[in-house]
Order: sequence, then C-alpha cells, then structure tokens
Amino acid sequence: MSLIFTTEDGSHSIFSKEYGVSYHSKHGAKTETQTVFIDAGLKFKAATSKNISVLEIGFGTGLNAIMTLQEAISYNLSIDYTTLEAYPLTDEETAELNYGQILGAEMETHFIKMHQLPWEQKHQLTDNFLIEKQKRRFEEIDFKNQFDVIYFDAFAPTSQPELWEEPLLQKMYDALKAGGVLTTYCAKGVVKRTLKKVGFEIEALPGPPGKREMTRAVKLQ
Repeated sequence: MSLIFTTEDGSHSIFSKEYGVSYHSKHGAKTETQTVFIDAGLKFKAATSKNISVLEIGFGTGLNAIMTLQEAISYNLSIDYTTLEAYPLTDEETAELNYGQILGAEMETHFIKMHQLPWEQKHQLTDNFLIEKQKRRFEEIDFKNQFDVIYFDAFAPTSQPELWEEPLLQKMYDALKAGGVLTTYCAKGVVKRTLKKVGFEIEALPGPPGKREMTRAVKLQ
C-alpha cells in the first residue's frame, strides 16, 4: 500500500507503507532528482559526450526517467535508458502523480506513454530517447561495461540494507564503462567505504535540500 503526498517544491512523491519510507525527499521530489541524478550524473557525463547510456536502479514513479527525457530534448542528447523495478506502481497511482503539471504538457504526454509501454522491450519514445523497463530485482542484474551513468535510487540503507552492500555495489561497478559515473542521494560512511572497496573513486557533493551531502562515484578504468 502506498500514499501519494506533495513535497515542498510542489511535486508529488509516494510513501511506501511496506518499507516505511518515501520514494523522494519530502523537501522536494523534483529538486532532489535535478540535484542528485540530472546535475551530478547526466550533466556531468554530457560535458564530454552527447550519447549516454543510463541505468536506473529504481524506476519508481518515473520522475528520474521523465526528467532525463526532458534534458535530452533540451540539450539534444541521445539517451539509451534502462530502468529496473521489481514492484511497479499501479495505473491508479501513476494517474495521480502531478509531474505533467510540473513539467509541462509535452512531458505529461511522454510520462503517460512511458508508464504504458510494455516491460522487457526497448521502445523509441522520442527520436533521441530509447527506453527499456525491466521488471526484476536489482540483485539479479549481470551487466558488464555497458553504461555511462547509473542512477542509484534504491530505498535507503535503513529500509533495504542488502541493496547497499558489497555484492550489489560490485555489480554496479561492473555495469559501468570506464569513466562511468554512479550518483546517489546516500552519503553514509559505510556506503562510501564500500564503493571505494569495489573500485570507485568517491566524491562528496552538496546534497539537495534537507541533505548536507550526496555521493558521486566514478569508475576510472
């Protein structure tokens, strides 16, 4: 069971009653996505390439994906987007989200279509945005040297600690190409130490509202 609520920047998020956490920061869902994933991840990589493959760990509401599409349109990026979600939202939950109102009519159309697309297939949503939604647990992935950017948007370590431990973070490292970047809202010391252990170079960045820091991890080679 989930509860939709309005965050401080006016954008919606969802509170998961099962895990006792929200999908986004109460201080602003859109602002968090912009800071953690678009600015620190996508734009960081777009400084050196217009062709970017993205792996999203946690499709959730689809906010990260639709804002990435908006960025692709605005800056003429070519995005190949793969997103994983073991427990997709219902159509009723998706219909209540206000991202179309927040991002504009064009994005609302794409957002609705994005959620309607069949899973386990690649879809050319726009000329420069290819997306595949995969319905599976994060632990099941086995990508190798495939992605330029990872949006690591799993529930917090306090709710699902197994998603922040070495086996899965090693999978994230292996999934990235050399020079690839992983971004996450999490700045816990134990998580950063584990990211370093599997091979990442870590950078602490100013976090979105409500968080002092966030983490960017780069695979150097």
